[in-house]
Amino acid sequence: MISVIATINLKPGTRSEFLKVFNANVPAVLAEDGCAEYFPAIDVDAKLERQSKDENAVVVIEKWESVAALHAHLEAPHMLEFRKAAGDMIEGITLKVLEQG
Repeated sequence: MISVIATINLKPGTRSEFLKVFNANVPAVLAEDGCAEYFPAIDVDAKLERQSKDENAVVVIEKWESVAALHAHLEAPHMLEFRKAAGDMIEGITLKVLEQG
């Protein structure tokens, strides 16, 4: 099992629209072979001294049975369509692909 943390940096003012497009795609991703978990997360103000917050970012939390399943996900037709629909809202993406240590 691998975990993926994807931080999607958005153009200012686009987060609500991005989340609509993203959440419309979630059921298709969850139906993919090898997908155990997939959801977007946004900052909540927990009033913690070391907390950083970014109103223009969405963090996607993912769990996949294998790296091969992740690669298949990235090429799935619904993901290609999602990238077309959301592409103009995205400024950048960083990925962390992790396994339990």
